Amino acid sequence: MRNDYPGIIGKIVHGKIDRPLGSHHPRHPEMVYPINYGYVESVFAEDGAEQDIYLFGVNIPVEKFEGRVIAVYRRFDDIEDKWIVSSSDKDFSDEEILRQIQFQEQYFHGALLR
Repeated sequence: MRNDYPGIIGKIVHGKIDRPLGSHHPRHPEMVYPINYGYVESVFAEDGAEQDIYLFGVNIPVEKFEGRVIAVYRRFDDIEDKWIVSSSDKDFSDEEILRQIQFQEQYFHGALLR
């Protein structure tokens, strides 16, 4: 059974960016990341890897991050959920989030949870 991440929204997390803004997907080089994408250190997801995140609020490539979890993108047809992290105090609308993550999430069925 998948975790529902009780209480994760609003938490401050930190980690590394392994696919910085402007980089190419390692298996699909035609896919370019329009947003920094990485993982929360020492928090493991259902797939056994560290928890993936999309980083909002930073418009340059970065290597590390700290921010607040503002949403979770729940994939219905995959075991991986993606945390949406804001590196600033700014909140982002559902539309802004979905537009920014669409480049990768278009291949999955899911919903944005707050």
